[in-house]
Amino acid sequence: MKREAFIMKLKEGCIAEYRRRHDRIWPELVRKHTEYGIRNYSIFYNEQTRVLFAFRQLTPDARAELIGEEELMQKWWEYNADLMECSPDHAPVCHPLEEVFHMD
Repeated sequence: MKREAFIMKLKEGCIAEYRRRHDRIWPELVRKHTEYGIRNYSIFYNEQTRVLFAFRQLTPDARAELIGEEELMQKWWEYNADLMECSPDHAPVCHPLEEVFHMD
Protein backbone atom coordinates (compact mmCIF):
# COMPACT_ATOMS: atom_id res chain seq x y z
CA MET A 1 0.00 0.00 0.00
CA LYS A 2 1.11 3.52 -0.70
CA ARG A 3 1.60 5.77 2.34
CA GLU A 4 0.66 9.45 2.38
CA ALA A 5 1.10 12.13 4.99
CA PHE A 6 0.09 15.76 5.07
CA ILE A 7 -0.44 18.59 7.50
CA MET A 8 -3.36 20.92 8.15
CA LYS A 9 -3.82 23.66 10.74
CA LEU A 10 -6.51 24.25 13.33
CA LYS A 11 -7.69 27.65 14.41
CA GLU A 12 -6.86 28.62 17.97
CA GLY A 13 -9.04 27.04 20.65
CA CYS A 14 -10.68 24.50 18.32
CA ILE A 15 -9.08 21.18 19.29
CA ALA A 16 -11.84 20.09 21.69
CA GLU A 17 -14.54 20.63 19.09
CA TYR A 18 -12.42 19.04 16.35
CA ARG A 19 -12.03 15.92 18.51
CA ARG A 20 -15.74 15.88 19.36
CA ARG A 21 -16.74 16.02 15.70
CA HIS A 22 -14.27 13.31 14.72
CA ASP A 23 -15.40 11.11 17.63
CA ARG A 24 -18.83 11.30 15.96
CA ILE A 25 -17.64 11.04 12.36
CA TRP A 26 -20.46 10.16 10.01
CA PRO A 27 -20.44 6.40 9.32
CA GLU A 28 -21.30 7.03 5.67
CA LEU A 29 -18.17 9.22 5.38
CA VAL A 30 -16.01 6.40 6.74
CA ARG A 31 -17.57 4.06 4.17
CA LYS A 32 -16.90 6.61 1.42
CA HIS A 33 -13.21 6.75 2.38
CA THR A 34 -13.07 2.96 2.18
CA GLU A 35 -14.72 3.03 -1.26
CA TYR A 36 -11.99 5.39 -2.45
CA GLY A 37 -9.23 3.07 -1.22
CA ILE A 38 -8.25 4.98 1.92
CA ARG A 39 -7.17 2.81 4.84
CA ASN A 40 -5.43 3.19 8.20
CA TYR A 41 -6.20 6.92 8.38
CA SER A 42 -4.91 8.68 11.50
CA ILE A 43 -4.67 12.34 12.47
CA PHE A 44 -2.31 13.59 15.18
CA TYR A 45 -2.25 17.03 16.82
CA ASN A 46 0.67 19.24 17.85
CA GLU A 47 -0.61 21.53 20.61
CA GLN A 48 2.25 24.05 20.32
CA THR A 49 1.73 24.73 16.61
CA ARG A 50 -1.97 23.73 16.18
CA VAL A 51 -0.78 21.57 13.28
CA LEU A 52 -2.65 18.38 12.43
CA PHE A 53 -0.48 15.62 11.00
CA ALA A 54 -2.47 13.14 8.90
CA PHE A 55 -1.31 9.73 7.77
CA ARG A 56 -3.16 7.26 5.57
CA GLN A 57 -2.51 4.26 3.42
CA LEU A 58 -3.93 3.87 -0.06
CA THR A 59 -4.82 0.66 -1.84
CA PRO A 60 -3.24 0.11 -5.27
CA ASP A 61 -6.50 1.14 -6.96
CA ALA A 62 -7.19 4.10 -4.64
CA ARG A 63 -8.84 7.23 -5.97
CA ALA A 64 -8.20 9.38 -2.90
CA GLU A 65 -7.54 12.48 -5.00
CA LEU A 66 -11.17 12.33 -6.23
CA ILE A 67 -12.97 12.05 -2.89
CA GLY A 68 -13.28 15.84 -2.69
CA GLU A 69 -15.71 15.71 -5.60
CA GLU A 70 -18.19 13.78 -3.47
CA GLU A 71 -21.07 15.83 -2.07
CA LEU A 72 -20.72 14.07 1.29
CA MET A 73 -17.05 15.06 1.55
CA GLN A 74 -17.90 18.65 0.65
CA LYS A 75 -20.55 18.69 3.42
CA TRP A 76 -17.98 17.39 5.93
CA TRP A 77 -15.53 20.08 4.90
CA GLU A 78 -18.18 22.78 5.25
CA TYR A 79 -19.17 21.37 8.66
CA ASN A 80 -15.56 21.68 9.86
CA ALA A 81 -14.58 24.91 8.07
CA ASP A 82 -15.05 26.98 11.22
CA LEU A 83 -12.32 24.97 12.97
CA MET A 84 -9.42 25.01 10.55
CA GLU A 85 -7.62 26.84 7.78
CA CYS A 86 -9.60 26.19 4.59
CA SER A 87 -9.72 27.04 0.92
CA PRO A 88 -12.68 29.04 -0.45
CA ASP A 89 -14.47 25.73 -1.23
CA HIS A 90 -14.10 24.77 2.48
CA ALA A 91 -11.52 22.05 1.76
CA PRO A 92 -8.84 22.03 4.44
CA VAL A 93 -5.58 23.61 3.35
CA CYS A 94 -3.34 20.54 3.11
CA HIS A 95 0.40 20.47 2.67
CA PRO A 96 1.68 17.08 1.47
CA LEU A 97 4.78 15.73 3.12
CA GLU A 98 7.56 13.86 1.36
CA GLU A 99 8.45 10.51 2.85
CA VAL A 100 12.17 10.49 3.60
CA PHE A 101 12.39 7.33 5.68
CA HIS A 102 10.32 4.20 6.27
CA MET A 103 10.93 1.08 8.32
CA ASP A 104 8.66 -1.99 8.53
